[in-house]
Amino acid sequence: MQKNRLYTLLSALLILTFVLSACAVQPAAPAAETGSTEAAAPAAEGPVTLTWAVWGSPEEVASHQAVADVFMEEHPELQIEIWGQPWGDYFTKIQTLWASGDSAAIPDVAFLWPTPRYAAEGVLESLDPYIEKSGYDLNDYWPALLESASYDGSVYGFPRDIGLEVLYYNQAIFDEAGVEYPTAEWTWDDLTAAAEQLTVVAASGQVERYALGMEGGKWTLWLNQNNASILDDMRNPSKCTLTDPAAVEAIQFFADLMANNYAMRDADLSQAGGDAAVFQSGQAAMIIQNSSRVSAFNQAEMSYDVSVVPIPEGGQRAASAGGAAWVMSAGSDNKDAAWTFLSWLQSTDGGQRVYTERGEIFPALQSTAKSAAFLQQEAPPANRQAFLIEGENAKVGRFGYFPEWDELNGSIIDPVMQQIWAGEAQAADVLPGLCEQVDTFLADKGFPK
Repeated sequence: MQKNRLYTLLSALLILTFVLSACAVQPAAPAAETGSTEAAAPAAEGPVTLTWAVWGSPEEVASHQAVADVFMEEHPELQIEIWGQPWGDYFTKIQTLWASGDSAAIPDVAFLWPTPRYAAEGVLESLDPYIEKSGYDLNDYWPALLESASYDGSVYGFPRDIGLEVLYYNQAIFDEAGVEYPTAEWTWDDLTAAAEQLTVVAASGQVERYALGMEGGKWTLWLNQNNASILDDMRNPSKCTLTDPAAVEAIQFFADLMANNYAMRDADLSQAGGDAAVFQSGQAAMIIQNSSRVSAFNQAEMSYDVSVVPIPEGGQRAASAGGAAWVMSAGSDNKDAAWTFLSWLQSTDGGQRVYTERGEIFPALQSTAKSAAFLQQEAPPANRQAFLIEGENAKVGRFGYFPEWDELNGSIIDPVMQQIWAGEAQAADVLPGLCEQVDTFLADKGFPK
């Protein structure tokens, strides 16, 4: 009997110990060991980093950084690292990066000119698939502008701005000389007449003030205004057309402005610091240039405005349909992210707006140019409409839209034109020989293709 009671007591103690053990709080086992269906939270992935290649001075690079900062605020999932280089080093160094084949070093998005040359080398990504997939609107660009960033029927870049020129004029100098301000009706004859009044030559024969400072490289503006061209086809040429009477007339018009001391010779303009320098110093009453000078003139608090460039009787407006473009590297590892950034740069609410509000560009997109960001700026110039008029008349023809253009222009065309601008040769005397060289070059390169 006593033995049974002891057995019963021991059994109860064992049961109690088992129950207490089952109820005790045990350490949580790892999810993998317990077989739980709730996976552990993955480590948060950092933002994708894109390398953005740009050229320019430290001040220009700082401006690009300001644009990048706005983008990153809107797209925290993407980080932009700027690879900035001076103009003189940029193209050599970026080609070295592409040649390395190192995707980690290759810029994802880059500023580039001329796009067709690099597209032909295979270092750029065609934007056609991204344009089609996203429905990106190409019709918002100024006429013919996208051709400067296309190759073999495909778009390889988006020009940031359009490099069309307007006529800047110093209002104080015009007032002093008693010359009426330029209007949209001015012709070459009006420009010449005003230049005669604005030019100041000392008794010693030294020019104290020129009427015009214009870079020699912009000579094709006069050519196209006079319904002439360098080649018979600026996309796929077969011959030089600079011996046509309209071409000779246009070239000689510019040369005569220099010969009469109305316009600075190209070499003298460069030695004096360029058109911006001579305009700000009062050495030139007018310059013909794109929108890039606006910011500097406003900082200098100059009294100036702009007008459309005068054209010859029976001529046409012929603004340059070209501009350096944003491109995507074919070797980028982040192409979708690069497209997000690139298309933002080229949107009215994105990069186009930021650059325009900073007064640095005449935008490539018509919607931006016709928005408050450009037209309703309080700073000069007052006649911003002149840019729009020129933009609406942008045309193909100021340069070649084929990869060999830079070689042709740099090695054959430009050296002869420099002889003319220096007063060492007359257009009619040297243009036939120039065309012979051009025709030989084209034939050697297999044109027309």
